[in-house]
Amino acid sequence: MSELKNITLGVCGSIAAHKAIDLASLLTKSGFIVNVILTADAEEFVRPLPFSTLTRHPVVRSLYDKNKVPTMHVNIADSTDLLLIAPATANTIAKLACGIADDPLSCTALAVNPETPVLLAPAMNGKMWNHPATQSNVGLLRDRGAQFIGPDKGMLSCGYEGVGRLWPVEGVFHKVLEVLKVNKV
Repeated sequence: MSELKNITLGVCGSIAAHKAIDLASLLTKSGFIVNVILTADAEEFVRPLPFSTLTRHPVVRSLYDKNKVPTMHVNIADSTDLLLIAPATANTIAKLACGIADDPLSCTALAVNPETPVLLAPAMNGKMWNHPATQSNVGLLRDRGAQFIGPDKGMLSCGYEGVGRLWPVEGVFHKVLEVLKVNKV
């Protein structure tokens, strides 16, 4: 990689959130600067410590952290080369489609330069993924330039077989390389 690339990794509240730890590790080991934003729902599944340890950067968890500047989401958005949301839940996809900005991740997403690539790796129950509202939101985000990888098919945590699994971490990593137009690092 000729220059260091900044990736903002948004992690949403899905059982697949634990896979984002491996993704953050792989990205960091490959030379990317990774800043992680955890939604409140994500913290029901994972804690900030593994992310901050692996990326060597503090994890953003709130818009109101007294130790950060109030416009921290704008600063992150200005410096990112890629907004990667993995796992992306139906809730976050809906927020992004509707322009709702009520947490650090959705505020950062709205502040990202329109030229900055956005990559979403959905993970949710197959019925949620296939619901017309979710598909409409995905279509709207694609029309605005967002890219998607997945979801994958297989056994879901709810016990159903079908589409909804987070795309394999290695596959998401390779899609990041493709989107950022960097050679294998």
